[in-house]
Formats: sequence, structure tokens, C-alpha cells
Amino acid sequence: MTELERNERYNKYVEAKIAKTHAWPSLFNAFCFGGIICVIGQLFNDMLLSIFPTMATQSAWTLTLIFLIFVASFLTGLGVFDKIAVYAGAGTIIPITGFSNSIASPAMEFKNEGIVFGMCAKMFVIAGPVIVFGTVASIIVGLIYLLV
Repeated sequence: MTELERNERYNKYVEAKIAKTHAWPSLFNAFCFGGIICVIGQLFNDMLLSIFPTMATQSAWTLTLIFLIFVASFLTGLGVFDKIAVYAGAGTIIPITGFSNSIASPAMEFKNEGIVFGMCAKMFVIAGPVIVFGTVASIIVGLIYLLV
């Protein structure tokens, strides 16, 4: 069997095993769930500002982001977030909840390798490049803004 035939057989096998998704229902689910997450964040923010009327808006948004990160990490720990993400698709990935999940999931997966070499080292396997790229991009944009 040649390499080309082997690759064709493998591609057919992969094609048969890949779950088929329908674009419009997936887009609708992502839109709805992403919107629900944003509405929950907005409600939490409004609740904070109504309970503490002297709180600065920036502080309320910071606490809201902390709340959303905590809830997503907690649901990841319970195994619920992944079940929601299967149905919601990109609706759970786009907001900050997806970033929280991308840090909590590897930490849970590698916890049996120890705290330092397991959880701490593997925690940023997925999120690390995003953090680095975001930092470098913000520095470049900041320098351009400074020069212009």
C-alpha cells in the first residue's frame, strides 16, 4: 500500500468518524448561549450597582468578570461546563468563561502529576499562547498609539 492510498483511507476513516454538525442550529445555539452568558453578567453587574450605589462602575465590572470566571471554573470542576459547551458551541468559548475553562480543564486533567509539574505547569498549555499574544499585541498597539 502506498503512502497516498494510506492517507486516503485514513481521511475516509476520519470523515466517517467526525460528528456531523448543522451550521444554522449551531450558530443559533452559540448566539443564544453567548447572549445568555452576557445577560447573566449584566444582571450581576446591575445587581452590584443597585446594592452598592457608591461603587465605581469599573469596580463593578471587575467583580462581574471575577464572578463569571469563578462560575465557569466551578462548573468546569463539576463537569457541567463541558456538557453545556457541547450544546452551546462557540457561545461558551467567546466570552471570558471560555478562557476560564481553558485554564481550569488542563489543571484538572493533570492534577495527578502533582501540583507543580501537573496543575501549575499544564494550566497554561492552552491559555498561555493567548496570554502571550495578547500581551505582545497590546504592547505593539500601545507603541503605535504613542507614536501616532
